[in-house]
Amino acid sequence: MRYLPLSDTDRQQMLETIGATSIDDLFIDVPEAARLASKIDDLPDHASELAVERHLVRLAGRNLVAGQVPFFLGCGAYRHHIPASVDHLIQRGEFLTSYTPYQPEIAQGTLQALFEFQTQVARLYGCDVANASMYDGSTACWEAIAMARRITRRGKAILSAGLHPHYVSVAQTMARFTGDVLEVAAPDLSGEPDTERLLGAIDGDTSAVVVQYPDILGRLGDLGGLAARAHEAGALLVAVVTEPVALGLLRSPGEMGADIVVGEGQGIGVGLNFGGPYVGLFACKEKFVRQMPGRLAGETVDAEGKRGFVLTLSTREQHIRREKATSNICTNSGLCALAFSIHMTLLGEKGLRALAEANHARAAAAARRLAGLPGVELVNRAFFNEFTLKLPMEARPVVRAMADAGVLGGVSLGRLYPDAPALANGLVVAVTETVTDEDVTALEQALIEALK
Repeated sequence: MRYLPLSDTDRQQMLETIGATSIDDLFIDVPEAARLASKIDDLPDHASELAVERHLVRLAGRNLVAGQVPFFLGCGAYRHHIPASVDHLIQRGEFLTSYTPYQPEIAQGTLQALFEFQTQVARLYGCDVANASMYDGSTACWEAIAMARRITRRGKAILSAGLHPHYVSVAQTMARFTGDVLEVAAPDLSGEPDTERLLGAIDGDTSAVVVQYPDILGRLGDLGGLAARAHEAGALLVAVVTEPVALGLLRSPGEMGADIVVGEGQGIGVGLNFGGPYVGLFACKEKFVRQMPGRLAGETVDAEGKRGFVLTLSTREQHIRREKATSNICTNSGLCALAFSIHMTLLGEKGLRALAEANHARAAAAARRLAGLPGVELVNRAFFNEFTLKLPMEARPVVRAMADAGVLGGVSLGRLYPDAPALANGLVVAVTETVTDEDVTALEQALIEALK
């Protein structure tokens, strides 16, 4: 909020209305021992609006901003070029201020946009049906695990070692309250995903196998064998896609037999924004649609036979009787979903494929250059636009040194897995269409200097 409109007189009138003599009276139920007796000495006193603005601008100026320096960060959040028309369109008043489309007769535009978004996600993921978005990729991943439990009536999910550790953390937090058993493992610095481990772990108690594609190290694996083995045991295959652009070039998880496909849509239409908001994607086979969480926009006809759109298969329990709902997520990231849909529409199928090809080509060229440096080893056998390097020393101080040199040179696995010493030398590098040859040269030189 940029402006606090209440004066002292306003506050006093509000207190008198509710029968309180001071603001302190509002906290009378807080135990005395838990109350702050005096101000905190090391916090500054209040300042003028101008002084606060200048101070915050100085703090913001200390950030290394994507687009201003060579940028190679990824691991679930990717920098792609977003056409200016995307922001222009989503800031139109009818989109920016619209709320939940409970009344279809006055929300046809919003509902149609959600319907088109669902169609795009379903085609991208190779699935029959998609919902109208989730909050983000990590919560979508958990919702897929919970959905698999409802379908199979089993409570054990096997998580790939290549699943993003933040997604694993969200699932573990939620599983504490549902009683789900999650079998997890940390990755190793090998060129292949842990497919063999997963195949051997599937049994009659397994509800789902959860695999990221491409995985946290950028590795690629065939999901077909996992899908067949899971189905043989009565379990489901859940695929997680954190980089949607990859599916412009790679075979979709749905085509390889995945039952539920979820992921993060940020890479298309939604900027990095220092961490959010993002948009979760969720799709599945049609036979599971009634167990799918969130909203579903459907196409219908009105009493006069005219085409129209409504929220469908969304029981009231989803919104008001939460203990009987398929999910406690009963809204969606509507504006981010719209940004995704507009960008996807501007690209079209041909444009998405061309974008994906450009990503892979630039990443492959960068990997060849970096893997040729002394002591640096390329871990991946195959990758899309993200790969892992094994450095001759711990990666975290290397990343810090490169940042000090003005290059955001990747994500250290030691940061993602602080309790796994075997991963400390791993550096994950993402190369998108926004990276230039000059950026790669800057990364190469910064890495050489940091490894000295």
